Amino acid sequence: MTIRFLLNGEPQAVDAPPTTTLLDWLRETRGLTGTKEGCNEGDCGACTVMVTDETGARALNACILFLPQLDGRAVRTVEGIAGPDGALHPVQQAMVEHHGSQCGFCTPGFIVSMATAHLNGRTDFDNQLAGNLCRCTGYAPIIRAAEAAALVPVPDWMEADAEMLDLLAHDVPAGSEIALPRSADALAEWYDAHPDATLIAGATDVGLWVTKNLRDLAPVAFLNQCDDLKGIVSDKETIRIGAMTSLTELGDFIADRHPSFAEMIRRYGSVQVRNAATVGGNIANGSPIGDSPPALIALGAALHLRKGDTRRALPLEEFFLDYGKQDRAPGEFVEAVSVPVQPDRLRVYKLSKRFDQDISAVCGAFSITVEDGTVTQARIAFGGMAGTPKRASTVEAALVGQPWARASVDAARARFAEDFTPLSDMRASAAYRLETASNMLLRYFGEMSGQPVSVLEVRP
Repeated sequence: MTIRFLLNGEPQAVDAPPTTTLLDWLRETRGLTGTKEGCNEGDCGACTVMVTDETGARALNACILFLPQLDGRAVRTVEGIAGPDGALHPVQQAMVEHHGSQCGFCTPGFIVSMATAHLNGRTDFDNQLAGNLCRCTGYAPIIRAAEAAALVPVPDWMEADAEMLDLLAHDVPAGSEIALPRSADALAEWYDAHPDATLIAGATDVGLWVTKNLRDLAPVAFLNQCDDLKGIVSDKETIRIGAMTSLTELGDFIADRHPSFAEMIRRYGSVQVRNAATVGGNIANGSPIGDSPPALIALGAALHLRKGDTRRALPLEEFFLDYGKQDRAPGEFVEAVSVPVQPDRLRVYKLSKRFDQDISAVCGAFSITVEDGTVTQARIAFGGMAGTPKRASTVEAALVGQPWARASVDAARARFAEDFTPLSDMRASAAYRLETASNMLLRYFGEMSGQPVSVLEVRP
């Protein structure tokens, strides 16, 4: 399969194994070593590149980005951030003037993240640069450089890529070992014929199967060209989220409706990870510590699955059967997830050792309906408390029909051990998980009662 994309403004036609990462190809084949290999798992940002398609430019981690995901797109590495005549980009000049680099290992990734934010007019630099780690300079001079560059117009050359994408149009025939379908129909037909294939959406999880576990994933299908699996459609009753919708897009959409969910997504990973990670992928991988399923379950989400021309829907919590096992037949894939439109009662609490971009020890989602002082409905779901994302059904039952009062909440908190038997691991002990899950219900009660509960807001 020949992949066509732009690299720093120059057209490329590449034939390589489908799970070749952009990082390896850049460094080993093209000799573009400005893009660094740090963690090789999408955490440090040293490998950040800019990828542009018809929707705009995004910062992505090259270390877990496979070449077929670039077909029809434009890539800029740090070598392509300066102008064709060698003129420095405003963020490069600002980094020089504000002494934003010492050892320099992380600097190329910072430059690309800053240039992408600059192009997109983003000035929330603490968020935009959260996925780029620096061990020696410290972030203050880097943030000062980003602030200074924001005052300078976007250079003309940074807007050229979007104008050249039409030059890359070509057909990519599907084979027995690799497919790049352009629609859900094409995916359904190919996957039905290759039910043992690996589906690759954003590769933020699957990428590590290659970079860390050295797994051979063939046959594979890359889903990023299935535009009909992307986007969010909402009416007065339902919000339908396509499986290939990125976490970035979901966070932006849901912020006005369920801001606690959006804040959890902001902590879910870096900008680079959220730009790649998909809603469907975060569900389909069945991780017991995936952060979006608890919130979606608490909202009463339904999962939409497809196999060939057959479609079915089921409550999201019923999709997770056991650790590593989901209610998904061979050749069946996630098409969308839908949630009912509802008043915002949702609160999502994520507990992790590192506040941003860390895997949850416990993630709890609460949506409790109170009418005339009595609990009429409760949906409580957790990640990190069992082998799957799971509802706290006993706790829910203990709340429903009871007064919305501290005594009722305390009585329900005592029931958590009946719903969960968590494990102890490197992130938390079983006892700690049970205690903190119970405390999250108390936090929810406090927050919904108007008490300040956020550790970021409470002051002595």
